[in-house]
Amino acid sequence: MSVSLYDTTLRDGAQQEGISLSLEDKLKITLKLDELGVHYIEGGTPGSNPKDVEYFQKVKALSLSNAKITAFGLTRRAGSNVKEDDNIRALLESGAQIITLVAKSSDTQVTEVLETSLEENLSMIFDSVSYLKERGRTVFLDAEHFFDGYRSNPDYALKCLSTASEAGADSLELCDTNGGALPNEIETAIAEISKRIGKPLGIHCHDDADLAVANTLVAVAAGVSNVQGSINGYGERCGNANLLSIIANLKLKYNIDCVSDEQLSSLTDVSHYVSEIVNIPPNSSQPYVGASAFSHKGGLHASAVAKMEDSYQHVSPGKVGNEKRVLISELSGRSNLEYRIKELGLEKEVSTRQVADLLENIKVKENKGFQYEVAEASFDLMVMRNLPNYKQPFELVDFMVVVENRRRSPMDHDNEDMLAEAMVKVRVGQELNHTVAEGNGPVNALDNALRKALIDHYPSLGQVKLLDYKVRVVDQGHDTQAVVRVLVECSDGSRQWQTVGASGNIIEASWQALSDGLEYFLARKP
Repeated sequence: MSVSLYDTTLRDGAQQEGISLSLEDKLKITLKLDELGVHYIEGGTPGSNPKDVEYFQKVKALSLSNAKITAFGLTRRAGSNVKEDDNIRALLESGAQIITLVAKSSDTQVTEVLETSLEENLSMIFDSVSYLKERGRTVFLDAEHFFDGYRSNPDYALKCLSTASEAGADSLELCDTNGGALPNEIETAIAEISKRIGKPLGIHCHDDADLAVANTLVAVAAGVSNVQGSINGYGERCGNANLLSIIANLKLKYNIDCVSDEQLSSLTDVSHYVSEIVNIPPNSSQPYVGASAFSHKGGLHASAVAKMEDSYQHVSPGKVGNEKRVLISELSGRSNLEYRIKELGLEKEVSTRQVADLLENIKVKENKGFQYEVAEASFDLMVMRNLPNYKQPFELVDFMVVVENRRRSPMDHDNEDMLAEAMVKVRVGQELNHTVAEGNGPVNALDNALRKALIDHYPSLGQVKLLDYKVRVVDQGHDTQAVVRVLVECSDGSRQWQTVGASGNIIEASWQALSDGLEYFLARKP
């Protein structure tokens, strides 16, 4: 069985709240989708905005190995001549050889939204498809609101499809536009269509009932040969069918070679790449490609996975470019700790007694507000600090942070910034270093002062950048006395790591996380 992949990230996916793609963004994503092995990439609607017009001109210069670019647009307007219709003209002028036309296939949508007759809607479909076919274009018809229309008036919904088929449409795409269809409705409708219309069928599902991927797979089992979706399920309202999950399921569950094994192993990379471009953080719980998709927190689970890889995993994470993670938390058993210690290469240096002590220490500290499942670097330091030959690169002696109104000169009346100043005393070997630094806030000042105290001893710290700083109230309801948890993410340009601190004093919690972040870099530096 052959199934083609149709990506609509650049058009339907871009309709998600908060997503705005530049022309350069669209071209970058196009290249990435081509590498993934997508067969059709819906570039946009050339009749709607100048950016999409320019996209169809620029995309011609790209050297694509797998994908064909499609242009999306409306059928002719009600009561108009197809030869004079602006949208149809824009589709032809785009240069796209494949055109996807969207047409209403629900009787109520035709009369209440288009405000035209059912007969005129059929004429709009026939005229538009046949006109484009006469000009040598491949035409897909998106039958919008098809399953809602089939539920209320199945004869008319099928008539829309047969009209497009008679006009020469190459594929009929069945759209669950409102995202409310159930799998059994999808299956029943496709079975009936297949009996009455001899044209290839496609499926386009939205996720408003959390069924978009399931409905797509049911449609494939029922006989459709073209599946539409978007990367990471981006789209209006609750999103579109997640094309990455569809690909993985088709390949690994249905044994349909819609992409190669190598392309399948790039799924996680594609997910993160597009996520970075649209500036939406990756969904850690996303199936197959999320950071938590193959994570194991419970002690029983970690123990079982260590003995048998697939005991709590339905596929091997490496097949989709992901990896197994064993998390450290108060819910962990010794197996979790032993797994992580082995990853550190320290299994021969840490005794069974020390593992038990570490586990008890984690439970105590997480009860105080620490959280190690998202701050593996702080756990790694906990392990290393218990080794007999470990020497801490620096030791805190004291610190103080002052925040006050900036003293302004008479010429500086407009400057209303606050002054944050930190004093840090740290010991490196036998040498005591006492430094002071300013910052745009107390944490920034503390970070600057600590680096200033250490940089002469460890010049490589100049590589370390602070990527993220998060504060969360742990025991809500305790007002300003509440314990806060601080998570810090650092990078040296090639690696990233997270550290944690917790205290009733946000400055102390920040110090714990910041100093752990720098110590981890120095301790793990090759």
